[in-house]
Parts: sequence; structure tokens; C-alpha cells
Amino acid sequence: MLIEQITPIHNPALAAQLKHAIDHKTKPLGSLGRLEGLALQIGLIQQTATPTVERPAMVIYAADHGVAEERISLYPPCVTRQMVENFLAGGAASSVLARQNGFEVVIVDGGVAHDFGARADLVDCKVRHGSRNFVHEPAMTHAECALAMTRAKAVVDGLAGNVVAFGEKGIGNTTPSAALMHLMTGIPLAECVGAGTGLNREGIAHKQRVIERALARHGYPQDPLAVMATYGGIEIAMMAAGMLAAAARRKVVLVDGFIATSALLVALKLQPALIDYCVFSHCSDEHGHTQMLQYLGVSPLLHLNLRLGEATGCALALPYLQAAVNFLSEMATFEAAAVSEALA
Repeated sequence: MLIEQITPIHNPALAAQLKHAIDHKTKPLGSLGRLEGLALQIGLIQQTATPTVERPAMVIYAADHGVAEERISLYPPCVTRQMVENFLAGGAASSVLARQNGFEVVIVDGGVAHDFGARADLVDCKVRHGSRNFVHEPAMTHAECALAMTRAKAVVDGLAGNVVAFGEKGIGNTTPSAALMHLMTGIPLAECVGAGTGLNREGIAHKQRVIERALARHGYPQDPLAVMATYGGIEIAMMAAGMLAAAARRKVVLVDGFIATSALLVALKLQPALIDYCVFSHCSDEHGHTQMLQYLGVSPLLHLNLRLGEATGCALALPYLQAAVNFLSEMATFEAAAVSEALA
């Protein structure tokens, strides 16, 4: 996959213009809190003093994981296929929340271990029928990882809007995500491994041992794409590529929870300026996500004890982006409203 250059959003003149506009609305300085920072960030991403939220899209990449053979999830792998059908029928949590908040939803089969056939509402980007079991062999070849990323980029390139939320579905995918977190951040593995779909203490310890076995076999690759190919998953690689493609086109990147952030960790090693385009929707209850966010030095918009994935946190965060651009474009200034400003 060709990794496109991402331009940092640094623009002192535009930042000053946006800050002036924000500060002269009919309110005390800073009184709209995080919305003010969001308005500034979105303006800089779009390189305009009049930013908008237009045709937001939610892209959900789905794939199965060979490491699920190690019984690291409470749910069988067939649930990936069943949940894709649930997405297509509009019955998943993210489907409901996406409808509520006006998202265009794009469901992508990147590597589900099932042949869906031609479906008008499903984007076929299948690389293979699930990744391999990384305990025994790399999850993907380098060519498969590159193909997954290329196909994911093409999906995002075809979106018309200026905000993209990234979600996933893949039974077992908190295991590769924990491995990626450990490898990309150096945070001890025990602090990266969590309950996923609801494992008890014994199940979490087993998941950690599974990853340790894989690390003993494959080691610690230095190249981020090699890390993704060895320990990642098809849908995780696709999210990383989608985020890079969105930022390269100056779209806001809405980041979901633990699994999406693991994809971002890899993407940032390829293009560090991607961080400028990211809005972190929420802090997941999955063990490790808080430390991921602290490692990145970012603050999420919401704390709702979510741990579902599927871009549910992104769906809930979108109204805050809309509020940020709306107050900037529609709220009166002190001068226009004939309201006295604060005393010097």
C-alpha cells in the first residue's frame, strides 16, 4: 500500500482567526469548554474559518481471527458472520445509533470466514477467510496485509463527507489489539490484556499466555507493518489504512475504543501527523484503553463505560462535533447582538 503523506494542521494565521471568532461569541471566554477546542481543530483540519460536518460516514470493517481457535473469547467465530447480517439488517447497536445521528453506514467484508455472495449493501473487500492463528504463524503475509490496507483505503476514498468514524467486528479481536498495544507502546503485556467479551480472571490470564506464546515464536518486529501483519487482524489493518486515507483527504477521523485505537497506534508510526485529525470519541471500559489514551496524550469526549466497539462511541460523539461547528457558524458575536463584553 502506498502511504500518502499527511500534512500537519498547523496554521498560525487560521488558528488566530478561529480563536478570535470563538472568543467573540456572546459568552465568557472559554465557557463552551471542549466545544471550543473542537471547533478550532475541525477548522484547522478543513483549513477554513467556517468548518462544517457534512455527510458523516461510519465504516465498519469485519473479519475473523485464527487466534480464536485458542478460545480467547466467550463467543464462537460464527458470531462475526451473524453480526454482519445484523448490521445489514440495521439491528446492531451501532446501526441504531448511526441512524439516530445521521451517519451513512458502510459495512465491509474484509476477511469474514463466510461467503456472503453478491450483496448490494455489503462492500466485498475480502482478503482471505480470516487471519491465521498467530500463535503458530503470522496472522497475515506482508502481501495480504498490504492488500487489506489498499482495499480499505479505496473504501474511504469513495466517501463524499468530511467526517469518518471507524468501527470493527471480529470475534477475538481484543487479543491482537492487546498484542499491538504492547508492541507499539512498550506498556507491559499484563496491562494491555482485558476481559474483551466478558472473560473472567482465569480467561484473561489465558489470553495473556496466548499472546506470550506468540511473542516467544515471532519476537518483536521493528517495522510497524510487520507488526500488523504478524500480530494484527485484517479488519484492524483496514481501520489503520482507512484512518490514514481519511486524514490525507483532510477528513475528521473519529476514533472509537480499544480495538480502533490499537489500529491507530500502528497508523501513527507510519504517519505521526495523523494525530492532528483524530477526535477520540470515548474511553472504553476495556482494560488498557485508558493507558492507550494516556500514552497518546489525548482526552476523550465521553466516559460512558462502553466496551462494545462497532463505532458505537463514535456515533454518540458526533453531536458534539455538530455542536462545535454550529456554535461557530450560528452564534452571535457581542457586536452583532449589541451585548456588552466583559470589563477590561
